[in-house]
Order: sequence, then structure tokens, then C-alpha cells
Amino acid sequence: ANGAVAYGPTDDVESVLALRKAYEMGVTFYDTSDLYGYGHSEELVGETFMAVRHKIIIASKVGFLNFDGAQDFSPRHIRTAIEGSLKRLQTDYIDLYLLHSPPIDLFENNQTILSTLESLKQAGKIRAIGISVRSPDDGLHAINRLGFGVIEVNLNLVDQRALENGLMDTCKEKGIGVVIRTPLCYGFLTGSYTAADLFDKQDQRSKWSKPQIERWANAYRTFIEYLSDTEKSTNAQFALRFCLSCPGVSTVIPGMLTREQVEENMTSSQIGVLSQADWKSVLTTYQHNVFFEK
Repeated sequence: ANGAVAYGPTDDVESVLALRKAYEMGVTFYDTSDLYGYGHSEELVGETFMAVRHKIIIASKVGFLNFDGAQDFSPRHIRTAIEGSLKRLQTDYIDLYLLHSPPIDLFENNQTILSTLESLKQAGKIRAIGISVRSPDDGLHAINRLGFGVIEVNLNLVDQRALENGLMDTCKEKGIGVVIRTPLCYGFLTGSYTAADLFDKQDQRSKWSKPQIERWANAYRTFIEYLSDTEKSTNAQFALRFCLSCPGVSTVIPGMLTREQVEENMTSSQIGVLSQADWKSVLTTYQHNVFFEK
């Protein structure tokens, strides 16, 4: 692969085995981007699922040029980028094509972005158009003012803004597709990390402050204290079950590197949603704590 990995070095063989395992266990939605591994993630998804392409849903994204945050949402870039993605994914259509975290005011006087996506949809290269939003407030803007039918948004135990601002309820009412990202808060909600962990320098987590990491790494304890059915799930499963219990959720996209992680994640669906008591306890715990360093 190459130097661009969000969570440090990965192993292609293990990645493919994890993807196959996910498919065997019934996972049909795969979220990627031309940014991840600078296309390498798309290549792995394409290679692994070529034979079952029509049985899965692939979401990919466009807009980022590099991991330093440079972006391009010009029609020309979108048209070039989608061809690259289609080639790497070894397919002639992408089920869900998302704009990758654009500044929301980008659309103010600019109709060409949406009309470009619309024409790619007309051409059959995209089945559905969506937006991966920077914040839950941007999410409200994207559906209320810009008419997007699918959004991807952050939501997890320690970041419940999408519940607080009414985004999830609005999506439920309007029948908007919701893909929940960061359900494990970058892995911290699994309880497997501490601030003492040294993250690879390619890993985005190496850039965060020690106090922030400390706060996230210990957060799971705060929630578990008040639960009734702690026996049933691992920390990761509990975090995923919380997301699956949210109003309006269509799918949740935890990252996974190994077959073991796939199995653990998938079991969350089988255990099912949180009880009413646990759901309430989670919301209360969130309201009484601060999980972001100012």
C-alpha cells in the first residue's frame, strides 16, 4: 500500500480475510473513500467483492485530495475522481456516492456540484447521492436546505450531538438515510487504549492531546457503571448497540482490521437494541459528563 492510513499500518491479507468474514456474517454495506490509503481501500473492496458485487452496497466518497485536509469539489474533480473509484472498485456503479465533509457554505451560490452528481446518477454511475457532514448541525442544513437524501454523521456514546440537535428524529420523520460513523470513537470506546499507548505516527490518534485521549479512553467506564445488562456485551458491542438503538439510523460503520473484530462487531446486531432503562441511563450519563477537552 502506501503511507496514508488513518489508523496506522494494516495488513492486506488480514484485511481481505476480515472483509470476507464480514460478508459471510451478513454485512452488506461497505463504506470507503478514494482518500483511504489513497485508493488502496477501494482496491481491496473491489478485489474482495468482485464476484458478489450485486449482493452488496458500496459507499464511497469524493472531495479530499490528501490527509492534510486539501479538498476539491469542482465538477471536473468529481468526474475524474469517480472514474478512478469505479476502476479501483472494479464496478460500473457506486451505490452511494458521498461528498466527503465539504464546508456546508460551499453550496450557497454553487449549483454545479449537485447537478454534476445528478448527471452521474442519470448516467447510472451512482445509485444514490449523499453527504458526509462535518457536524450534526451541518447535517440538518444538508437535509432541510439542500435536499440530501442520505447523510453520514458522527454519533457515539461520547458524542450525542446528532440526538441533541434533533437530526436523528428529523431523518426518521423525513425518511432520510443515516450512516453513523465513529461509533466506537476511534476505538476508544472499546476500552483497549490508554493515553500511555503510543500510536504510530501515521495514525490520526497520535495528533490528539493526552487529556483528550485520557478522557475518551476512560469514558466507557462512566457509562457501564449504570447499566442493567452489562453481562451481555463487550464494550465495543455496547457502544455499537447504542448507535443501533438511535432513532432514524440506517446503518452503523465501525472500522475493522481483523476477523475477530468483525465477529465482535456483528454480534452487536444479534444482541439487539438497548433496553429502555439502559437507553435512558446512557442519555443521562452523557448529559452529566463532559467528554471533549475545551
